[in-house]
Amino acid sequence: MQPESSFLLNTYKRGTFRPASGKGAKLVDADGKVYWDLLAGIAVNALGYRHPRIVKTLKNEASGLLHISNLFPIPVQELLAEKLVTGSGLSRAFFCNSGTEANEAALKFARLKNPGRSQVIALDESFHGRTFGALSITGHAPYRTPFEPLVPGATFVPVNDVAALTAAVSEQTSAIFLEPIQGEGGIVPLSEEFLAAARASADRVGAVLVFDEIQCGLGRTGKLFAFQNTGVVPDIVTMAKPLGGGLPLGAVLSGPFLNDLIRPGLHGTTFGGNPLACRLGLEVLAEIEEAKLLEKVVALGDYFGGALRKLKKKTPAIVDVRGKGLMWGIELDREAAPVQKALLEKGFVVGTARTHVLRLLPPYVIPKAALAAFVNTLKEILK
Repeated sequence: MQPESSFLLNTYKRGTFRPASGKGAKLVDADGKVYWDLLAGIAVNALGYRHPRIVKTLKNEASGLLHISNLFPIPVQELLAEKLVTGSGLSRAFFCNSGTEANEAALKFARLKNPGRSQVIALDESFHGRTFGALSITGHAPYRTPFEPLVPGATFVPVNDVAALTAAVSEQTSAIFLEPIQGEGGIVPLSEEFLAAARASADRVGAVLVFDEIQCGLGRTGKLFAFQNTGVVPDIVTMAKPLGGGLPLGAVLSGPFLNDLIRPGLHGTTFGGNPLACRLGLEVLAEIEEAKLLEKVVALGDYFGGALRKLKKKTPAIVDVRGKGLMWGIELDREAAPVQKALLEKGFVVGTARTHVLRLLPPYVIPKAALAAFVNTLKEILK
């Protein structure tokens, strides 16, 4: 067989690790070695691998309608929308295929609210996706520069700088885009003061406040939505990653401002919200509720965060520990990639963010013992 590089574009820096199977929070490679997964497919596999509920649903739905298009009513889509709207306290849902598509839709919806306004406020080191609109408001220059000129109008401000944010918002501001906890940017939580200032600034000029919860939402912080930790309610929430139970599914949840502005033809999607993905979405939400996974995420997060902070005090190589629930970043005094590789050799799958941060996004079903073993292993590696 030809190596994959003979046929695939070189868009990913892939390692030699080849997952072959998995169950719960464990992955098994082609040689049968077992690993604890602390990345969860970059926050997608919230229920881990081969979850009985997901497997059963896939089998049951395999003989049904996998796709019928949004030209016709999709009852399961309506049920999932009801669950998300009720859980968030927002007004309506729109389904798409991915996080970047959700953010593209949010940009368009904000423009409907504020026609003619071109400015979008975003944050330094933010990440909102790879499509042109989403990339234009992604605050990491190496991602943007090769594709410039991008969609004009983005203004970037420093994270948690209330004065800079307040000064940047003007009568030309269409939207303010924020990740309550920056993911790709290094697991950086936004302060409640900063989020409140964003809400006040948006209200001052009539801009749309958008929370990108694609990585930090749907239970990862211990609340169904990350904004529910803050007391600040956005006008739009974008989400994806764990929503489809492993299948592509994104969503935009909007406040009532949009209800009378949207009409058929202004936005749409061929595949978004298909019956299979929405059925899996319902099962993910049901499992989160019935298995009390939010409570488990809070308890595990309190334990894990405490253990990581204790390790930081004893380990000069750790510069900072940031996060909440089951979303943590460990900033190092060195490049993270060699440490990531060493952890993999010891049986732990982790991610990185930027150059110096280990990114940890474990499944909600991970046992406490696995987190404890990770902390001990990292301590040994960083000695």
